[in-house]
Order: sequence, then structure tokens, then C-alpha cells
Amino acid sequence: MNTDAVILIVDDEKDHADVLVEALEKQCAKAVAAYSADEALELIESQTFDLVITDLNLRADTNGIDILDRVKAKNIVTPVILITAYATIDTCKQAIRRGAYDYLVKPIDVDQLRLMVSKALPSNILAVSVQDFMFDGVRSKSHSMQSVFNVLRRVAPTNISVLIEGESGTGKELTARAVHNNSPRRTKAFRPLNCAGLSETLLESELFGHAKGAFTGADIERKGLFEVADRGTLFLDEIGDMPLAMQAKLLRVLDDGIVIPVGSNKSFRVDVRLISATNHNLTKLVEEKKFRQDLYFRVKGVSVTLPPLRSRPEDIPELFGYFLKQACEDIGRNVHRITEAAMTVLVSYDWPGNIRQLRHAVRTMVVMCDRDTLDIRDIPTDIHRVKQLVGRVSAAQAADLGGRPLNEVEKEHIRQTLQMTGGNRAEAAKILEIGERTLYRKIKEYNL
Repeated sequence: MNTDAVILIVDDEKDHADVLVEALEKQCAKAVAAYSADEALELIESQTFDLVITDLNLRADTNGIDILDRVKAKNIVTPVILITAYATIDTCKQAIRRGAYDYLVKPIDVDQLRLMVSKALPSNILAVSVQDFMFDGVRSKSHSMQSVFNVLRRVAPTNISVLIEGESGTGKELTARAVHNNSPRRTKAFRPLNCAGLSETLLESELFGHAKGAFTGADIERKGLFEVADRGTLFLDEIGDMPLAMQAKLLRVLDDGIVIPVGSNKSFRVDVRLISATNHNLTKLVEEKKFRQDLYFRVKGVSVTLPPLRSRPEDIPELFGYFLKQACEDIGRNVHRITEAAMTVLVSYDWPGNIRQLRHAVRTMVVMCDRDTLDIRDIPTDIHRVKQLVGRVSAAQAADLGGRPLNEVEKEHIRQTLQMTGGNRAEAAKILEIGERTLYRKIKEYNL
């Protein structure tokens, strides 16, 4: 357990609260008791707690659910454990969907309490600071991505579910791996699964495993990803494409932590952190009855949206450098630089495939280049159509310039080429396939 942790116990039964405080302090954690809802709310507003344990049924207008909501409003990643003496399990499960970590039923088993608290609190050794957060393969200077990093730095050390939204290719799996690698679960398994295009039967087998003979082709017993990722992290990519029937089965496992392999009558409990991703609007899918609302609330513990690459062009040079080094190491090439003109083309491109497309483009450029410096000619033609710029204007430009004197057409084409190369006359001359002296003369002639 994190010995620096401060835990708040909320229970209007003073003797019971004091017993819990004593039990946790023997486990080297500092515990503070609040004997009323009002006292608890004052402490929550004035102090910072690493964990809150609250009775569900308080003798006041404010109950444990209200305490949960107040804690989450102040700091969404603070874990909250509920305690109840009554058979209100459905209420506790509903609270978990609203962000509670877990629940215990009175009379409290001290060993069970200590175990749950140990899991809920991040380890001393693995607690992550802002400076220590590692995002291998994800680089950004943009304000929008820094906001995402700030959220994930706080979320990573916890067990809360994470939903990562964004267009295809924005780095959702890399982000999920970063959350796992910066969590107390980083020494355990990280298992990804893309839900898109998989049938209900195949998904069920992949997630829960199957017994031998469960269906045609099931020649051997197979473990599912929930079992393989026990005490680790399961990443479900494109969760919005999961069939509705399978969504119900997934929700059941997320609620009770019990997995039953296909074709088996044996069950086992798992402890898996769920990170999901989608390029769909899940809220819209819920409205259209294509995604279960209860599952949506369960997977959306904390959600972040990764911005598309076109909205943060300032990140392209750094990402390019990272992918260039990676590609050279993988392919065995020695390419060190890129011309300013080529980088200008890359930065001005809108990258519909986002980071994934940039990574593939860099790899292609390294493969095709036979020099130590990348140039415009090395950029894939689907990104920069060189043929449209060599000695002639594009169709759109031609339509715009049609009927005008040839010298005006030439002047406009040279102007656009210079603009495209960022004013680099040597690069512009190469594209126009004319000598640099000729280009200088034309620039002077046309007063460009």
C-alpha cells in the first residue's frame, strides 16, 4: 500500500468508523474519520484524499451516492469504496457505473477491506509524476494534446476505465499502452483486441475463451483475453462496432468480474482494467439504440479525445524525426535530414490518415531515398503530386488561368511554386525543371 496515502472514512456509526480507521492505520495508511455527511463534505472541500470509503446509508439527506458525486466533482480519479449493511447491491452496482471503485457489505471483513484498499490505491513505487509519464511513440507540443496528457497522467495510476475517442490513426492504441505502462499494472499483460468486423461468436471466444468441443473447430481448450490479462489491462479497440448481444455479455463480466468460457460450466474471477477506443460517436450510437447505455457509462470512467493531426501541424516535425529514426533503424538506412521545402509540404498536408499515415509515409520515403537527405521528390505522390507541379499547372489552376496571356500563367505558376517551397529558390528550380539562374531572372522579370 502507498504509505503516504490519506484515506477518508465516512460513517455515522462512530464505533464502526473508528474500527476501520484503526484497521487501515495498522496497514501504514493515514485514515481520517467523518461521523456525519456534513463533516465529510467539509473535509472533501478543504482537503485532498487519496481514497474515500463511505457508508451508503447515512442518517441524513445526504447519502453515500451524494458523497461519491461530490468526490468525483472535485477529482474524478479519486477512488471511492461504498459500504452497506443492507441488500442494496443493485444500488451499489449503479454507483459503480457512476464512478465508484467497488463496494463492501457489512459486517466488514478487515482482510478483505485491506486487500481492496491496496488495489484501489496506487503503489508508492509506481506512482507516476508529471515528469515521469512515458509516451513512447506519442509526441506533441500542441495545447490540445498537452491537455490530454494532463488527464492521463492523473488517470494512469488508478484502476478507472478509460475511453479514448478520435479518428482512425490518431494513436489510440499507443495512448492505451502508455496508460498501462505508467500504471501499477505495467508488469502484467497488456492485451489489445479490435472489435471491428468480428462476429458475436468469435468475440465471445476471444474474450472469454472456450472449452474443448464448444463449437466446430474448437479442438483444444483456449484461454480468453480476460484470463490472459488478469491483473493487467485489456484494450478493446473500436468498441462501438461490438454486436449488441455481445455488449450485454461484456457488461456482465465488467460488473461482477466473473468469466465463464464458451461451452464450459466452470467460472473464475478476474481483475482486469479496461481501456476502450472508438472512432464513432458513442453518444449518438446510444441514442440510435446501437450501443447499450449502461455499457457506455461503464466504459466511460474517464474519456479523452485525441485531436486529428491536421489540427496540430506544429507536431509534424517532431513526429517526423521520431519516425525517421525508427525507420532508419528498422530498414538499415542512413538518412539524417529533410529539406526545408519537403518539410513545408508535409506540414501543409491535411493527413486524413493521421499519425499512422505519417509513419507509413516516412518509412516509404526512407526506402525510396538513395541519399542522406530526404527531398520533395521522395514524398509519396498521394501526399504531394509532383507531376502537377513539374512544368505545368494543375487542372484547377489551368481552369482558373484559362484565356490569360502565357506570361501571366508562367508568373502565377512560379509564384505558387515559390510559395509551396517556402521561398526556397533552389527547390523551386528543381520542381520547375529550370536552372537556378533562369529562375532568378524570371523572379526579377515578374517582380516576385
